[in-house]
Amino acid sequence: MLGILGALSEQEIKALVKLLDDPDDQIYQQVSDQLKSQGYDVIPTLEQAWERSFNEKIQTRLESLIQEIQLNSATTNLGKWVHEGGQNLFEGAFLVAKHQYPELSFDYYNQKLEEIKRDVWLELNENLTALEKVRIINHVFFKIYGFSSNAANFYAPQNNYINHVLETKKGNPITLSILYSSLAQKLDIPIYGVNLPKNFIVAYKNEFTRKEDPQNQVLFYINPFNKGAILGKKEIDYFIKQQALKPRKEYYLPCSHIEIIQRLINNLIYSYDRLGYPDKIKELNQLYRILIDNTSREG
Repeated sequence: MLGILGALSEQEIKALVKLLDDPDDQIYQQVSDQLKSQGYDVIPTLEQAWERSFNEKIQTRLESLIQEIQLNSATTNLGKWVHEGGQNLFEGAFLVAKHQYPELSFDYYNQKLEEIKRDVWLELNENLTALEKVRIINHVFFKIYGFSSNAANFYAPQNNYINHVLETKKGNPITLSILYSSLAQKLDIPIYGVNLPKNFIVAYKNEFTRKEDPQNQVLFYINPFNKGAILGKKEIDYFIKQQALKPRKEYYLPCSHIEIIQRLINNLIYSYDRLGYPDKIKELNQLYRILIDNTSREG
């Protein structure tokens, strides 16, 4: 039995995989625990082992292990993200995507966003108004890079995975808003998400207002799902009335990054529920619970 506490080599992982059909439950548990302790890094080797194996018992145990590692790693990383304040919205969205696609590289997708940031930055100067800055972001994000709404396949789960949106340039209100506000925040432009029911938009914060004056916290709103259309409070009032909602303060003010990721996970739960994937829903509920539990402890 291997007694390795740190990172395992591929050879050592393969040696452990061969022990997965051991009839001794204690040995299986020790092997399983060692493999699970390696986190995401071990998954590609386990997937290769599954493809090459003709042993149904080993395949079943590998499938179970991969799912457990994905969920354990996702909950650990998301819990850490919350514990550290949920400062980086893009990272939070990435961690949700990595649960579904464990092979994803944060650096790769962050670099894609950095490229867009660079092109916006080249057009900015200190004399621009808030509205002029937004027009530049809109031009680069929607015109040059071609991001748009995925109205034709609105409820597809893929619309909620940030890697998929960056690759296809199509997303739903929340993922387009996450990319839009993450891009702005990289440029020190104060644009933050607004948790509007049945929609999701972003707000350009008034940097010169006081916290005691919530009515003036927002200069204007932006709708990334509608090519960055500029909205005022009256448009939000009208939308709320149209949706037969009772007006609430939080429908008008920026929300936390943690609340945005909660909304993102809720979107995924709804999407998978429509498709009939109870196992996916169960896993996503655990991720959601991590956000709630960690937020409560932080509070």
